[in-house]
Amino acid sequence: MSTENLPQSPGRQSPGQPPLRKPRVAVVFGGRSSEHGISVVTAGAVLRAIDRSQYDVLPIGITTDGRWALTADEPDRMAIADRRTPSVEQLAESAEGGVVLSVDPGSREVVYTEPGAVPKALGEVDVVFPVLHGPYGEDGTIQGLLELAGIPYVGSGVLASAVGQDKEYMKRVFISFGLPVGPYEVIRPREWELDPSAARKKIIDFAGDHGWPLFVKPARAGSSIGITKVDDLSGLDAAIEEAQRHDPKILVEALLRGREIECGVLEFEDGPRTSVPAEIPPVQAHDFYDFEAKYIDSASGLVPAPLTEEQTAEVRRLAVDAFEAASCEGLVRADFFLTEDGEFVINEINTMPGFTPISMYPRMWQETGVSYPELVDLLIRAALRRSTGLR
Repeated sequence: MSTENLPQSPGRQSPGQPPLRKPRVAVVFGGRSSEHGISVVTAGAVLRAIDRSQYDVLPIGITTDGRWALTADEPDRMAIADRRTPSVEQLAESAEGGVVLSVDPGSREVVYTEPGAVPKALGEVDVVFPVLHGPYGEDGTIQGLLELAGIPYVGSGVLASAVGQDKEYMKRVFISFGLPVGPYEVIRPREWELDPSAARKKIIDFAGDHGWPLFVKPARAGSSIGITKVDDLSGLDAAIEEAQRHDPKILVEALLRGREIECGVLEFEDGPRTSVPAEIPPVQAHDFYDFEAKYIDSASGLVPAPLTEEQTAEVRRLAVDAFEAASCEGLVRADFFLTEDGEFVINEINTMPGFTPISMYPRMWQETGVSYPELVDLLIRAALRRSTGLR
């Protein structure tokens, strides 16, 4: 795909002058969340897919303690090996050096600093591809930083990213727009701190209304990390403790019996379009589609999902409705349950879904006719078309 119509920096030149430089893409990955390793894996896939004849690339990793590090552009080192995910610490070119992004909207300069050395200018960045998952990245925080810096970026803005990360407020938004949502309960940090017995009773009463098993999960995490399927009261405290290791606010959801269906949304110039949907079938040796099933055992979904034409049309419509309800941009994976009554219930959206070539979002678009490299290119081009600020 040509990038001749993309914004260029520093500006257009007259005929006869040297050609403009290629747009520069900073791929930012890693981060402080429990999804650090999966973000690194995703970055490796994105770096491998970016067309280097069209774009210059600057890989920037964020360590688990929050340091921005200059990393090697070596995608092969960013893969899962021996059932372990990689880390930015393994890839950083220096154990102490750091990358500093200017928050002056008149400058898109990136500077590398190291103790005892003169800061080194790394040049300007035209667009950021933040492949961060979870808090401190996917939740609107880095999006806010990039808005202050005036640098375009791939994906949703501050509000949509925050809504997409916090499952409680995501559900509240969906309900306000008339989208079907399953039964849930929330235990906020203060409730648990002040009166854990009352908070526990709140969950038990919820189970009395909707039955066991329940799913106890961190309200603001992803990749199925920290989720426990609780079959009865005896497993409740351990599930709460596990969820709170990742987030002091927890979400409790009733079991919805049916099929798990996913659909990808991608923003084009004329608006959001949807992929063919996929189905996540029951995974042997796993109670549900958890982290191990997704990333370690590489459990495969069915693409396209075996649905009727009417069901396919309905889930695609609901996916766009969810995208618009949360004011999303760029991309979203919308996850649904198709209940035994034949109704779709939206579970959640992911504003930066798993994005390795074997992840469901790219696989759905591959089946729809958009290859992985084309998908990466479309997202970068869309970000370069879009300005920062109110829009």
